[in-house]
Amino acid sequence: MTIKVIIVDDQAMVRAGFAALLAAQSDIDVVGEAPDGREGVQVSRRSHPDVVLMDVRMPEMDGLEAARQLLDPPRGVTHRPKVLMLTTFDVDDYVYEALRAGASGFLLKDAPPADLISAVRVVAAGEALLAPSVTRRLIADFARQRPAPRRDGPALRRSGLTPRETEVLELIARGLSNQEIAESLVLAEQTVKTHIGRVLAKLGLRDRAQAVIFAYESGLVTPGQ
Repeated sequence: MTIKVIIVDDQAMVRAGFAALLAAQSDIDVVGEAPDGREGVQVSRRSHPDVVLMDVRMPEMDGLEAARQLLDPPRGVTHRPKVLMLTTFDVDDYVYEALRAGASGFLLKDAPPADLISAVRVVAAGEALLAPSVTRRLIADFARQRPAPRRDGPALRRSGLTPRETEVLELIARGLSNQEIAESLVLAEQTVKTHIGRVLAKLGLRDRAQAVIFAYESGLVTPGQ
């Protein structure tokens, strides 16, 4: 199956470089590009990509608002692509809000080419792109600016999570992979996947990225813990 991608970035050289790299892959097809968020939304609605590579800071409409429009479309629009944010370390708050809006993750603009290719494939497959060390830093830094909720706060109590599901959620938030969670809890990896599916369903979350945010906002995990 070919993965359809569009690239939204206000720098023409960035778009051209990413497009050339991705188009060289047999399983990836670059079906469009745009210089700002507003046009990016329009191109996405026309071309129905699987993945949108979305820069954070752009004129006309920034990547955050464009991601919101793509992931929460108006009535009658059924296509919802996966959104992968392109960012640098100086836009932490934007990335946090993009993840809350439903973006599947982020990629640093200076990442190696192989990471970009891998990221597109991971996100297209329905997984969240969570580079543990960087993603946790982004969310933890943002969370430090907010009052810490109680670990047994109302959001967790209302969630209906079992003790085991709560354990799994905590380990997701700490950046562990399915295999690492399985090893930590002495479970089969398939059992971990089942638990994760139940956690996402009970919390009404799209993917692991939003699960990490819920864990911080509910107080299950706190910065520096």
